Amino acid sequence: MKIIKKPGELSAFLKKLQTRNAVAGSSVISAVESILVDVRNDGDKAVLKYTRRFDDRKASKLRVSASEVTRGARKADPKIVKAFEISARRIRKFHEMQKEQSWSFTEGDTILGQAIRPLKRIGAYIPGGKAAYPSTVLMNVIPAQVAGVEEIALCVPAPEGYLNPYVMAAIEMLGVKEVYRIGGAQAVAAMAYGTKSIRKVDKIVGPGNIYVATAKKLVFGVVDIDMVAGPSEILILADSSAPASFVTADMLSQAEHDELASAILITDSLMLAEAVSKEIGIQVDQLKRKKIARASLDNYGAIIVAGSIREAVDLSNEIAPEHLEIMTNKPIDIVPLIENAGAIFLGPWSPEALGDYSAGPNHTLPTGGTARYSSPLGVYDFYKRSSILGFTSEGFLRLSAVVETVADIEGLEAHGNTIRVRRETLAKRKRS
Repeated sequence: MKIIKKPGELSAFLKKLQTRNAVAGSSVISAVESILVDVRNDGDKAVLKYTRRFDDRKASKLRVSASEVTRGARKADPKIVKAFEISARRIRKFHEMQKEQSWSFTEGDTILGQAIRPLKRIGAYIPGGKAAYPSTVLMNVIPAQVAGVEEIALCVPAPEGYLNPYVMAAIEMLGVKEVYRIGGAQAVAAMAYGTKSIRKVDKIVGPGNIYVATAKKLVFGVVDIDMVAGPSEILILADSSAPASFVTADMLSQAEHDELASAILITDSLMLAEAVSKEIGIQVDQLKRKKIARASLDNYGAIIVAGSIREAVDLSNEIAPEHLEIMTNKPIDIVPLIENAGAIFLGPWSPEALGDYSAGPNHTLPTGGTARYSSPLGVYDFYKRSSILGFTSEGFLRLSAVVETVADIEGLEAHGNTIRVRRETLAKRKRS
C-alpha cells in the first residue's frame, strides 16, 4: 500500500476522498422519484408491485406475522442470540444515560421552559436477506424504546421470501410487533406517506443502499430522517507505540465493507507506516472479501506520514471521520484536540468492531465529513421539544415596549397590535 509523504500527493488523495460522497446520479434519482410517486398514489398495490419486482416474485402480503417472527427466531443459534442479549443490555445501559427531561424556570412572574416528549411513531429500515445486520435492529430500536416511542415499525426486505433468523431473533428479543417484508425505496415511501396496511411514521431511521438513502433524502420534510449515510470509513491516529498488526486489522475491518469504504492511517512514525504497508499485504490475502478490501484500499485507502501528532490531529479534524481510533502512547490526552469525529476509540484494545456490536454507543454514525456538524444516532433523535412561555400582566408590561419596538422596525404592524391592544386593556382596567 502506498505511503503518502508529499503535500501534493496528500492534496490529490483528499480531493479523491471527497468523490466518495457524490450525490446519486440522475438515473437513481429518477427511479426513486417514480417509486415514491407510485406508492403515494397507489399505496399497498404499488408497494407489492415493487416488492415482487425487486425482492420476492411470489410475495402476497406485506406484514410479517408474530408467528413468522417466532419461527424465524427459533432457527437462530442460541449462542449467537445470547451474544445479542449481552449486546442489547450494554446498548440500553449506554442510551439510558442520554434521556432528557422537561425543564422550566421562573423569572419574576414569567415561566419559561421546554417540554420534552417522545415521537409517537417511528419506522426503521433494517437490511435483510442473505446480507443481514441484526445489530442494526438493536442500534435503531433500543434508543427509540429508551426515549419512550410508543409505536415502532420495521421494514425488512425478504428476498424470495427469506427472513433472516438472526434479524428475526433480534426483533423478537426487543418485543417489536410491527414488521413488514419490504425493502428499497418502496419501504421508505410506505413509511413516509402511509398506505392502507402501513400507517405513516414521524421519522425514518436505518441504513440502506443508494436507493434507500436517496429515498430518505427525498421524503425528508414529509417525515424526519436520521441521516443520509454514506460508505463506511475509519481513520487511525497512531504513533510508534501502535502495533502494526492491530492497525492493519482495523483498517481492513472497514475496507471489507465495500469498494467505496475508506481506511486511513495517519502517523508521525515512518517505521510504523512501512510496517503497516507490509502487513496489509499479508492480512488482506487471508480475507474472504479480499477483492472488495483491495479495491477499497486502492481507491480510498492511505497511509499518511505527518510531521507530528498535532499535524495528524489537524488533518483528522479536516477529514472528520466516521470512526476515529487513537493509538498513541497517551490517547486520552489527544481527545481534547479532536473536533470532528463520529466515534472515538482510545488505545490498542478498543477496536472499532467493539463499537459496531457490543460496546454500548450507537454504531449509526455520521459519514463523509458530516461529523463536522452531526452526531451519532441516540435517544435525543427520538424526542420532540416544545417551548413553554407564560407571562402575567406585570411580566407582559415589562417586556411589551421591547417587543413593540422590534415588531415596528420589521414592519409587522399586526404583531405590534397584539401588544398595544393588551396594554390599552390594562390601562382601562387601571383607570376604572
